[in-house]
Amino acid sequence: MTKLTELTERTELTAPTARLHASWLEAREEWEPGEHQPGASLVLAGGDLADPEVFAAWVAELNRQSDPSAEVGEGRVHATHWWITEGDTYLGAIDLRHALNDFLLDAGGHVGYSVRPSARGRGLASWALGAVLPEARALGLDRILVTCDDTNTASARTVERNGGVLEDTRMTVLGLKQRYWITV
Repeated sequence: MTKLTELTERTELTAPTARLHASWLEAREEWEPGEHQPGASLVLAGGDLADPEVFAAWVAELNRQSDPSAEVGEGRVHATHWWITEGDTYLGAIDLRHALNDFLLDAGGHVGYSVRPSARGRGLASWALGAVLPEARALGLDRILVTCDDTNTASARTVERNGGVLEDTRMTVLGLKQRYWITV
């Protein structure tokens, strides 16, 4: 049995849930303070996520964003968010943006993902990205853009394992980014 096969038997993508608050907080402690966590949509949090009520409101907002009839705010696009989990353990996040605006076309892409530091090196990001590709197809997307920092070789390998073809490397408002397209 391959590492990836073993992974998929016990790992799943789940909708964000307040039930995983304690595990999410444990994961957050593994990140450097202020470190960006792609796919986590922390920018949507309206306060201290250690507070269970604030956390629950943030989770509700993450889940609401996938509803095409919901307002998502100026400069935003609809997105579906999933958490990478094993049982009651939060391992990371991945999101699929349903469309590209100018910022996403230049720097952010359709997909963002991150894996908590203690869970890295297990193939979780590759597995999660592969699991999201059929969801992109279901949304009517023919191809998706995935970007990563020019220095993030692990993320570049993740995208390439899922069929990503490098279009270019360019300076963006987020720094030097590699831009890959994946046909879905």
